[in-house]
Amino acid sequence: MRILAAEDNRTNQLVFGKMVKDFDIELRFAANGLEAVEEWRRFQPDLIFMDISMPEMDGREATRTIRLYEQEKGTRVPICALTAHAMDGDSESIFAAGVDFYLTKPLRKASIAERVLAHQPEDARPVLPEGLEL
Repeated sequence: MRILAAEDNRTNQLVFGKMVKDFDIELRFAANGLEAVEEWRRFQPDLIFMDISMPEMDGREATRTIRLYEQEKGTRVPICALTAHAMDGDSESIFAAGVDFYLTKPLRKASIAERVLAHQPEDARPVLPEGLEL
Protein backbone atom coordinates (compact mmCIF):
# COMPACT_ATOMS: atom_id res chain seq x y z
CA MET A 1 0.00 0.00 0.00
CA ARG A 2 1.28 3.45 -0.95
CA ILE A 3 0.67 6.32 1.47
CA LEU A 4 1.48 10.00 1.03
CA ALA A 5 1.72 12.17 4.15
CA ALA A 6 1.73 15.91 3.50
CA GLU A 7 3.18 17.56 6.59
CA ASP A 8 5.38 20.65 6.75
CA ASN A 9 6.65 20.15 10.30
CA ARG A 10 9.72 17.89 10.38
CA THR A 11 9.01 16.75 13.95
CA ASN A 12 5.46 15.78 12.97
CA GLN A 13 6.88 13.87 10.00
CA LEU A 14 9.16 11.93 12.36
CA VAL A 15 6.30 11.21 14.77
CA PHE A 16 4.03 10.04 11.93
CA GLY A 17 6.84 7.87 10.54
CA LYS A 18 7.38 6.24 13.94
CA MET A 19 3.65 5.56 14.32
CA VAL A 20 3.55 3.63 11.05
CA LYS A 21 7.05 2.08 11.13
CA ASP A 22 5.64 -1.41 11.76
CA PHE A 23 3.10 -1.12 8.93
CA ASP A 24 3.91 -2.82 5.63
CA ILE A 25 3.49 0.33 3.52
CA GLU A 26 5.46 2.53 1.18
CA LEU A 27 5.41 5.97 2.79
CA ARG A 28 6.41 9.25 1.19
CA PHE A 29 6.30 12.75 2.65
CA ALA A 30 5.55 16.12 1.09
CA ALA A 31 6.57 19.28 2.97
CA ASN A 32 3.81 21.54 1.58
CA GLY A 33 0.70 21.48 -0.57
CA LEU A 34 2.54 22.06 -3.83
CA GLU A 35 4.81 19.10 -3.14
CA ALA A 36 1.75 17.04 -2.15
CA VAL A 37 0.10 17.63 -5.52
CA GLU A 38 3.32 16.80 -7.41
CA GLU A 39 3.99 13.71 -5.29
CA TRP A 40 0.37 12.57 -5.79
CA ARG A 41 0.93 12.71 -9.55
CA ARG A 42 4.21 10.75 -9.42
CA PHE A 43 3.49 8.32 -6.62
CA GLN A 44 -0.24 7.60 -7.13
CA PRO A 45 -0.88 6.81 -3.46
CA ASP A 46 -3.70 4.63 -2.17
CA LEU A 47 -4.30 7.08 0.70
CA ILE A 48 -3.22 10.62 1.55
CA PHE A 49 -2.86 12.11 5.02
CA MET A 50 -3.01 15.88 4.43
CA ASP A 51 -2.01 18.50 6.99
CA ILE A 52 -4.36 21.46 6.66
CA SER A 53 -1.96 24.24 7.71
CA MET A 54 1.06 24.25 5.40
CA PRO A 55 3.08 26.94 3.62
CA GLU A 56 3.06 27.56 -0.15
CA MET A 57 -0.31 25.84 -0.58
CA ASP A 58 -2.41 24.70 2.37
CA GLY A 59 -4.07 21.30 2.64
CA ARG A 60 -7.48 22.55 1.53
CA GLU A 61 -6.09 24.03 -1.68
CA ALA A 62 -3.93 20.97 -2.34
CA THR A 63 -6.99 18.74 -1.90
CA ARG A 64 -9.08 20.91 -4.24
CA THR A 65 -6.28 20.76 -6.84
CA ILE A 66 -6.01 16.97 -6.59
CA ARG A 67 -9.80 16.64 -6.88
CA LEU A 68 -9.81 18.74 -10.06
CA TYR A 69 -7.16 16.54 -11.67
CA GLU A 70 -9.03 13.43 -10.54
CA GLN A 71 -12.17 14.57 -12.36
CA GLU A 72 -10.21 14.44 -15.60
CA LYS A 73 -8.82 10.98 -14.78
CA GLY A 74 -11.99 9.49 -13.31
CA THR A 75 -10.25 8.43 -10.10
CA ARG A 76 -10.49 9.40 -6.42
CA VAL A 77 -7.90 8.80 -3.73
CA PRO A 78 -9.13 8.94 -0.12
CA ILE A 79 -7.76 12.00 1.67
CA CYS A 80 -7.66 12.23 5.45
CA ALA A 81 -7.00 15.73 6.80
CA LEU A 82 -4.73 16.23 9.78
CA THR A 83 -5.52 19.29 11.83
CA ALA A 84 -4.56 20.75 15.18
CA HIS A 85 -7.52 23.13 15.05
CA ALA A 86 -10.82 21.35 15.52
CA MET A 87 -12.90 24.49 15.89
CA ASP A 88 -16.60 24.81 15.10
CA GLY A 89 -16.96 25.24 11.37
CA ASP A 90 -13.54 23.77 10.54
CA SER A 91 -14.93 20.40 9.53
CA GLU A 92 -17.33 22.03 7.06
CA SER A 93 -14.54 23.90 5.26
CA ILE A 94 -12.32 20.82 5.31
CA PHE A 95 -15.02 18.61 3.81
CA ALA A 96 -15.98 21.32 1.30
CA ALA A 97 -12.41 21.17 -0.04
CA GLY A 98 -12.91 17.50 -0.92
CA VAL A 99 -11.42 15.80 2.13
CA ASP A 100 -13.05 12.48 3.04
CA PHE A 101 -12.08 12.23 6.73
CA TYR A 102 -10.09 14.12 9.31
CA LEU A 103 -8.04 13.36 12.39
CA THR A 104 -7.15 15.88 15.03
CA LYS A 105 -3.65 16.29 16.42
CA PRO A 106 -2.06 14.94 18.47
CA LEU A 107 -2.44 11.85 16.32
CA ARG A 108 -2.97 8.38 17.74
CA LYS A 109 -1.53 5.26 16.15
CA ALA A 110 -4.88 3.44 16.41
CA SER A 111 -6.66 6.22 14.49
CA ILE A 112 -4.05 6.15 11.74
CA ALA A 113 -4.26 2.35 11.55
CA GLU A 114 -8.04 2.52 11.31
CA ARG A 115 -7.82 4.85 8.28
CA VAL A 116 -5.09 2.76 6.65
CA LEU A 117 -7.01 -0.50 7.09
CA ALA A 118 -10.22 1.07 5.78
CA HIS A 119 -8.49 1.98 2.51
CA GLN A 120 -6.09 -0.89 2.00
CA PRO A 121 -6.40 -2.09 -1.60
CA GLU A 122 -7.62 -5.66 -1.95
CA ASP A 123 -4.52 -6.65 -3.93
CA ALA A 124 -2.06 -5.19 -1.38
CA ARG A 125 -0.09 -7.23 1.14
CA PRO A 126 -1.56 -7.07 4.67
CA VAL A 127 -0.62 -3.69 6.11
CA LEU A 128 -0.50 -4.65 9.76
CA PRO A 129 1.66 -7.52 10.98
CA GLU A 130 -0.18 -10.22 12.88
CA GLY A 131 -0.33 -9.50 16.60
CA LEU A 132 0.59 -5.81 16.28
CA GLU A 133 -0.64 -3.95 19.36
CA LEU A 134 -2.23 -0.58 18.67
